[in-house]
Amino acid sequence: MLLFVGLGNPGREYAGNRHNIGFMAVEKIADAHGFSASRARFQGLVREGTIAGERVLALLPQTYMNESGRSVGEALRFHKIALSDVVVFHDELDLAPAKCRVKIGGGAAGHNGLRSIGAHIGQDFKRMRLGIGHPGDKARVHSYVLGDFAKSEEPWVKALCGALADNAALIVKGDDAGLQNKIHLAMDAAGFAAPKRVGEKRVGEA
Repeated sequence: MLLFVGLGNPGREYAGNRHNIGFMAVEKIADAHGFSASRARFQGLVREGTIAGERVLALLPQTYMNESGRSVGEALRFHKIALSDVVVFHDELDLAPAKCRVKIGGGAAGHNGLRSIGAHIGQDFKRMRLGIGHPGDKARVHSYVLGDFAKSEEPWVKALCGALADNAALIVKGDDAGLQNKIHLAMDAAGFAAPKRVGEKRVGEA
């Protein structure tokens, strides 16, 4: 069994936040692949399904971001899931909007959700880094990530989550390079090629 973890904060007031793109991505994958209805378990919401012949547990921790590791640790121990079979989807300030990069292991880079998970299960899990861009000023980061995506950003967010769902089999198979290429091509085809530098306008953005 693989464990797909979406990071975010629970509650309607946070639903559209940039910090919640991990929730959005995992929910889209679960919907697209006909996963079971959501139920409360492991201090989170879980759905189960099959992708490319492999069982996948989709988990959205409901502990708030900075305690995500408690939920992930419970699910991992109960199902005896290997650390190498954990994939965490999260927002990434250091990537331009609409970009997706895969990384295995490493530090938290200031991300409280990753820090909590690392403290509970170790660092060597796979990270699906979903670019949201940086506000340009460290003092603005908190309000930026806890702010909603702008109306102009919503189309690329939808396209990115859709591309992840369409190519989820590559995630399951561990084809990270293939996945990144497919996501890039899908976003480019949709008119959302990510800018080279934060602040550059994306294709299709006024």
